[in-house]
Amino acid sequence: MTLLAESLKRIKPSATIAVTDKARALKAAGRDVIGLGAGEPDFDTPDNIKRAAIKAIEGGKAAKYTAVDGIAELKAAIARKFKRENGLDYKPSQIIVGTGGKQVLYNALVATLDPGDEVILAAPYWVSYPEMVMLAGGEPVGVPTTIESGFKMTVAALERAITPKTKWVLLNSPSNPTGAAYTRAELKQLTDVLVRHPHVYVMTDDMYEHLVYDEFEFTTVAQVEPRLYDRTLTVNGVSKTYCMTGWRIGYAGGPEPLIKAMAMIQSQSTSNPTAVSQWAAVEALDGPQDFIAKHNAIFKERRDLCVSMLNQARGIQCPKPEGAFYVYPSCAGAIGRNAPTGHKLVTDEDFVSELLEAEGVAVVQGTPFGFGPAFRISYATKTEDVEEACRRIQRFCGNLT
Repeated sequence: MTLLAESLKRIKPSATIAVTDKARALKAAGRDVIGLGAGEPDFDTPDNIKRAAIKAIEGGKAAKYTAVDGIAELKAAIARKFKRENGLDYKPSQIIVGTGGKQVLYNALVATLDPGDEVILAAPYWVSYPEMVMLAGGEPVGVPTTIESGFKMTVAALERAITPKTKWVLLNSPSNPTGAAYTRAELKQLTDVLVRHPHVYVMTDDMYEHLVYDEFEFTTVAQVEPRLYDRTLTVNGVSKTYCMTGWRIGYAGGPEPLIKAMAMIQSQSTSNPTAVSQWAAVEALDGPQDFIAKHNAIFKERRDLCVSMLNQARGIQCPKPEGAFYVYPSCAGAIGRNAPTGHKLVTDEDFVSELLEAEGVAVVQGTPFGFGPAFRISYATKTEDVEEACRRIQRFCGNLT
């Protein structure tokens, strides 16, 4: 008898975490490394949010267990946010708070998937989506997109992917890893398809909702198509917008039976999210929002810098995304060439490994995201580091033979 479960053989470690850890280790060893793998803002948590956490600690609100699915004050703040920004009405019994958006997504999949159930994902997708689906016993179904389509799933592709076994369509807009975001009109076309398939539920990962550029207007599925309200789980969190990745607070609004089932799973796994983080999240959602535009102006500058400089690198094609803080360039033009070490670049993993070795730039290969040869860059780091990294990528590509 072996110790580990057979199901683990289907699962791979997170490629983004692996790259971040490798860059951190090389830096500790004295290498000059610019890490562009981590998907977290380089800005600190705003002071008003920190003060709310300190006040909660000093007021004795952070030392005890809370309700498993979140404190009433945070649920109320989330309900206000959904109404204010998305035009969605959710009662407290329709809202759950988890330890980051990842736990919320995973709990929903565990609560709903039976063996053989399918979850449709637009590829490229976040590396954790297919792994979570498989851990929950389901089958991920990647729907290929193209650079030409802006890395967005088309109506025809969605229609073809739906089968009697489809349980969920998981939409992430703006997207990790591509930054692609669906317009209201594009979402309406997709929701028109979903309305015709009443056995299919929709999970929207809106974590990058506020990180959009060039006057882009964010909308979410239940907002665009009210007929899908009872079939939609709207997932969000405070990690990206509010620079709170380490605080670990995600949340969702959805059908009450599903929320209740997710809370039951949470009660038997982690129990409540950290109390102090919940009080900080109340302030994040209810407090001043003016810093978001300031951060976005910096992110947009970095996006434009990346797109311009990478498109000047030989063999690289980099589309301009609508949101998030990632670019997702194709490196197809570099495949088949030889790196300075003499090694031939056969895959995008070869590309990123040789780039790290030659130039000390850590990026994530595209294959784990379901689309290659490509790589993901997170430009959520100092602008001068982003510029220097792009300069090194240009040099690396220019030295390929």
